[in-house]
Amino acid sequence: MIIRSKAPLRLGLAGGGSDVSPYSELYGGQVLNATINLSAYCTIEETDDGLISVEAYDVPLRASYPASGTLDCPASLICGVFNRVLRDYGADGQGKPFDGTFGIRPGVTGFRITTWNDAPAGSGLGTSSTMVVCILKCFAEWLGLPLGDYEIARLSYEIERMDLGLAGGKQDQYAAAFGGFNFMEFRPDDTVIVNPLKIKRWIIDELESSMVLYFTGKSRSSAAIISEQQKKTSSGNRVAIEAMHRIKQSSADMKLALLKGDMMTFGRILGSAWEDKKKMAGAITNPVIQEAFDVAIDAGAVAGKVSGAGGGGFIMLMVPPVRKKAVTEALQALPGLVVPFQFTERGAHAWRIYESDRVEFM
Repeated sequence: MIIRSKAPLRLGLAGGGSDVSPYSELYGGQVLNATINLSAYCTIEETDDGLISVEAYDVPLRASYPASGTLDCPASLICGVFNRVLRDYGADGQGKPFDGTFGIRPGVTGFRITTWNDAPAGSGLGTSSTMVVCILKCFAEWLGLPLGDYEIARLSYEIERMDLGLAGGKQDQYAAAFGGFNFMEFRPDDTVIVNPLKIKRWIIDELESSMVLYFTGKSRSSAAIISEQQKKTSSGNRVAIEAMHRIKQSSADMKLALLKGDMMTFGRILGSAWEDKKKMAGAITNPVIQEAFDVAIDAGAVAGKVSGAGGGGFIMLMVPPVRKKAVTEALQALPGLVVPFQFTERGAHAWRIYESDRVEFM
């Protein structure tokens, strides 16, 4: 049997950073995000060779390990999910201790897991968190784990932030699990509430027509930027905290503009939030990012913001639809890449392929 899963990447439209500890615990966070048609993918294939074979294209890694318990390998996201599932649910999903077999079918003594992503790590689209959700969803389908969207998101957060010690916020896991446009609340008591937004189709079409997504060509590690943000919050830095308060409020203001289809206000909020975001850490912007902004504005863009922590990755630009072609052509003269996209509604999902369903490719 083969199990496959897919989880969507997201654009952080407003409020990003207010979901990061300790700010969210002190003041509560609010985030507006939306998933797009770029995804993370995972495949698990049952085997009878007593091995765990790992092929992670993003690391990159291709290796096999004895199926003898917990896994330790350079593909930390795969190892983190597998080890947590084994610890919490056992090799069969029912709490059975590991005995050299996997899954719910007799004779399965190993498996092959393959992962890949439509966007590079460090792109600002939540690639790492989305991959954790995707891998966990694949294991949940294989083992029949009783995990809904909230449970998938929460467990993915714990694996990434607590088990693996990777820095970051909370929004990405919930965006990947739920999909679509969501207004998320991160309360000081650690409660997370996901409010799906019902956006009219013409508004989504207008938003897609008014946005350009540009990859700077520069991936980055968000850890240093997040660490500086956390230190400023912990130390009571007034300028940074007040900027984050405005960033949090921008998510509610942008939600209202989006529901009304008010693209002018949407763009204004996006631009103001970017100015506040730059107050959170010195490495959030750089000459590569600034050049892209300058070129886009000169060609007709009205506002923009880096998606994610900053420092590189993707830039979201608001553009009058009649100027979109001009902005795209201007950006194409730079080393980066304009990436066409559409918003998507579906969150992480998984499916099974049985032997009778398989198609062999020549």
